[in-house]
Amino acid sequence: MNDSHDQYYAAMLARDYRFDGKFFVAVKTTGIYCRPICPARPKKENVQFFPTWLAAEKAGYRPCLRCRPEAAPLSPAWYGRSAVVQRALRTIIDNGLKDLSETQFADNFGVSARHLRRLFAQEIGKTPRQFFQDQRLNLARNMIVETKLPITEVAFEAGFRSLRRFNDAFKKRFSKTPSDLRTIGSSDINKHSITCLKLSYRPPFDWKSVLAYLKRHLISHIEEIDSNTYTYVRYFPTEKGMGRVLVENDPDASCLLAHFDVFDCGQLYGLLQNLRRLFDLDADPLIIASQFKNSDLFNYLHQRSPGGRAPGCWDGFEMAVVIILGQLVSNEQACGLVRHIVFQYGEAREWEGKRVFIFPRAERLAEAAFDKIPTTKKRKETLRIFSQQVAAGKISLNPHQDIQNVKTQLLTIPGIGPWTAEYIGMRCLSDPDSCPTTDLILKGVHESEPDLELQRVSPWRAYASYLLWDAYAGQFSRKKGGNQDAALLEKNTVKDR
Repeated sequence: MNDSHDQYYAAMLARDYRFDGKFFVAVKTTGIYCRPICPARPKKENVQFFPTWLAAEKAGYRPCLRCRPEAAPLSPAWYGRSAVVQRALRTIIDNGLKDLSETQFADNFGVSARHLRRLFAQEIGKTPRQFFQDQRLNLARNMIVETKLPITEVAFEAGFRSLRRFNDAFKKRFSKTPSDLRTIGSSDINKHSITCLKLSYRPPFDWKSVLAYLKRHLISHIEEIDSNTYTYVRYFPTEKGMGRVLVENDPDASCLLAHFDVFDCGQLYGLLQNLRRLFDLDADPLIIASQFKNSDLFNYLHQRSPGGRAPGCWDGFEMAVVIILGQLVSNEQACGLVRHIVFQYGEAREWEGKRVFIFPRAERLAEAAFDKIPTTKKRKETLRIFSQQVAAGKISLNPHQDIQNVKTQLLTIPGIGPWTAEYIGMRCLSDPDSCPTTDLILKGVHESEPDLELQRVSPWRAYASYLLWDAYAGQFSRKKGGNQDAALLEKNTVKDR
């Protein structure tokens, strides 16, 4: 046995959730592969380790029915070596194939369908469509184990029009039929909820600080946060009417619980990815913490508040509008402006007797006059031009592209400068290294800590920014403004802070 094998085996024996998804354990005597947190304890000579579940399945192993390795959080090893494969895998994981043909899907990455299939075969041993079907079957298995939804509905969500074909594919993948796995009362579902699904993460996870940040930037009548129960609520449209998801933390199981009241079965895959992106559930705290050790200040702040995350967004366009409206004003003022946008241009709906809204689409804001929005003419024009370019497809907020190119495009819009472009990089594009260095609080910290170099913690400067905002907001924010106080502007105020 080599040292690497011994280290993996020791990590498996520890059953430490921080290693969840970072490697997988295959048992030669059973032909099954597991997560390192699985209660099973095979002998050292009987195990083999793989960086991804794809590698384990390619070697002929099938997933464990006990620890469900398909539910583990993602890790960088998922995405292969090729930049094209990395972007394609991430796109499939987040958005699926959206009924695109292989040719149409490959066009998004500037290669032919044949070349993309060849790259996938070399790196993961599956075609893009086969990989997407595996993702669908993984979700189907979660729904069968964790919910009481009818298996026919689960089959439809998995993209199968025939229950027989779904059963065959499911049994081939998991060696069990869906009905074999269905156990009555297997999950503790909220009495007002149709289904509750688990979203794994690697601890530590500072859930309270994430909720506190999201509450400061809340979109009224679309989101709710209860500071007493520490729950997050989001309303969203479905073909059945408005849907709602309530999210709470289960620290003992290192997962979030997402309770859905109403949803379209066909959109559940995307909804879960929205939540993973919003709460940054695929972050690896161990890697980030190791980089923070390069700075005494960040190492101290991280140890004081471990488990911080870099919150993403539910929808890229929605969050970009929020960021643009938040230029040079306090958080309270920004939330007020967003509320005006929602009330004036969003779609009002009803939910259990109260009014909720759907955020306006880019096409709607591209034609809006914004005459009732109490902000400057310049910001209205910025918002209109930005909406027009998104609606026309000239700007995409898909995070699986060249982030720097997107920022360069954003900077061509009058009224968008470095602060806005970097903040959009953080929230909308989930870029871990975006950092609005011209931010009021970050500038204040740098002035008080002249030896602080954010570059030392690259490529995790977004996480560093959240740490500084959380620690220094009260010290450097003025009473009438938060981290976008209009009293302190740079020389390039005409464009942006």
